[in-house]
Amino acid sequence: MSPTTVKKRATKTKPQVERPPLWKVILINDDFTPREFVVQVLKAVFRLNESQSYAVMMTAHRKGACVIAVYTRDVAETKAKEGTELGKANGFPLYFTTEKEE
Repeated sequence: MSPTTVKKRATKTKPQVERPPLWKVILINDDFTPREFVVQVLKAVFRLNESQSYAVMMTAHRKGACVIAVYTRDVAETKAKEGTELGKANGFPLYFTTEKEE
C-alpha cells in the first residue's frame, strides 16, 4: 500500500500595509517676526502661494498658532526645522513645531 499524501492548498496572504502616521506642522505666532518675512518663509519652505501664505500667517497671528500642512513625520520635522532655522538665520524668533495627527 502506498502512503496517502494530503495536499494542502497554498494560501496567499496579503501583507497588511498600514499608512504611516501623519504629523502636523504648526506655525507659532510671535510678536517680533515681520509678517512679510513669515509669508516669504511659508512660500519658500511649504510651497504655498501668496494668498495661502498670508492666510496662514494671519490665522497664526490671530489665534496664536496655525496648522500649515500634514506630512509623514520625517518630512514634517524637516520642514519645521528648515522654517525655524530660516528665522534664526535672519535674527527672528520664528518657530515651527510638529504634532502627531489624531
